[in-house]
Amino acid sequence: MNLNKFKNIYIIISAIFIVWMLFLDANSYFSTHIELNRQIELLEKQKANLQNSIKKDKESIKKFSSMEELEKFARERYFMKKENEEIYIIEYADSLKTTDNE
Repeated sequence: MNLNKFKNIYIIISAIFIVWMLFLDANSYFSTHIELNRQIELLEKQKANLQNSIKKDKESIKKFSSMEELEKFARERYFMKKENEEIYIIEYADSLKTTDNE
């Protein structure tokens, strides 16, 4: 009869321990699982954004594979010029950064 009391105590303590570890502990299975799911969602969104960036970059690389497009980009963006050529940059008042319109 003493043996049956000990078996019941071990079962009760084991059940309490399992419930504690699954639901109540700070590092419980469910709270950790929820946090990991949030991180997975965040990483999937980041992956989608990076894939879109890669797609845009591939299109830019394909676009700049011709010398005409590359030259056009260099002239517009970096104000490069050919030899014996002058460039005039015209800026309008509303495009200038001043303390009034910032």
